[in-house]
Amino acid sequence: MSTEKLEKHMKKIIDSQYQRIEKMKEEKDFIDYTTLRPIVVGLIGGDGIGPYITEHTYQVLKVLLQEEINAGKIVFRTIDGLTIENRVQAEKAIPDDVLQEIKACHVLLKGPTTTPRAGDKWKNIESANVAMRRELDLFANIRPVRVPEEGIDWVFYRENTEGSYILGSQGICLDDELCIDFTVTTKEGSDRILRAAFDYASKSGKNRVTAVTKANIIKATDGKFLEQAKIIAKEYPAVVFDDWYVDIMAAKLLDTKRRDQFKVIVLPNLYGDILTDEAAELQGGVGTAGSANVGKKYAMFEAIHGSAPRMVEEGRAAYADPSSMMRAAVMMLEHIGFTQKAKQLSSALDQAVIFEKKVKITGREDGATSEEFSEYVMSLM
Repeated sequence: MSTEKLEKHMKKIIDSQYQRIEKMKEEKDFIDYTTLRPIVVGLIGGDGIGPYITEHTYQVLKVLLQEEINAGKIVFRTIDGLTIENRVQAEKAIPDDVLQEIKACHVLLKGPTTTPRAGDKWKNIESANVAMRRELDLFANIRPVRVPEEGIDWVFYRENTEGSYILGSQGICLDDELCIDFTVTTKEGSDRILRAAFDYASKSGKNRVTAVTKANIIKATDGKFLEQAKIIAKEYPAVVFDDWYVDIMAAKLLDTKRRDQFKVIVLPNLYGDILTDEAAELQGGVGTAGSANVGKKYAMFEAIHGSAPRMVEEGRAAYADPSSMMRAAVMMLEHIGFTQKAKQLSSALDQAVIFEKKVKITGREDGATSEEFSEYVMSLM
């Protein structure tokens, strides 16, 4: 690639990021769900085991929210088109007609989607998740992890629209010898995720925020994130603030003498992706954890695991664990103001997964099916 082409490529990236900064500066306040009737929830099955676990979560929600549905307070809409087949055919991470359906909803409950990688049978298209976070400006990825018997009660605030992922499809190979990818950190983008984390820590009583970076090595982008964290921490004098580097933080999450001290953890995109999966393992695996993707106008809630195509290929989809999607549903209910219903479902899941464990999901025929587990959860609500 010539120097001129490289300069044009860089200029295009930089111009697009400054345009994004201006849009962030124009942002209004978060949507007030108490003023919406009905609240429209889009159900997206996705790929692989996604449609199975989404359907069983929906069945639980129909029972839990029967009064609210009958009263017209909440409406569910099924969005079928966000599949790998449709995305490849359209050659877009999110086909235009599907994006239109998505934007007609207030919140989304989404199953996992497949992102092609080298060697797959699918054409290499952008991640649907990354595209959705960008299109809906879902800047805060929120993932709680709880293991009560070990004193673990963490909430991760992962920046969702910057870092390595926002430009992940715009890297370049100059020739056979050299490839370059890009990462981006902005003051506006850092401030809004940091302020969301500190607000939550202050209001929830979890009065400690830990920022995670590698600012000693990645000095420009991680350095900017940490700089903004220190500035915003001064606005919350009642909240204890500290910061850790991502490598030692990965170790300290496993340190039984230290880990119960962490409360709210805020971090850039890539580090958040890695550490939240590690944290979920301590809770019982990524199949047990839900995830919220929140912006000021839209919000999307999902399981944090992948689409598990091998389970479908091996005929085991009926045995997929829906508890991660159900945890996501808890977060959705909290977000839209149905706090009592959220507590009801959360308590039932705690009983099913942490305490009673009478119906066990293994992903195979020696365990319960998704349907059997869902019926078990409904019996505990």
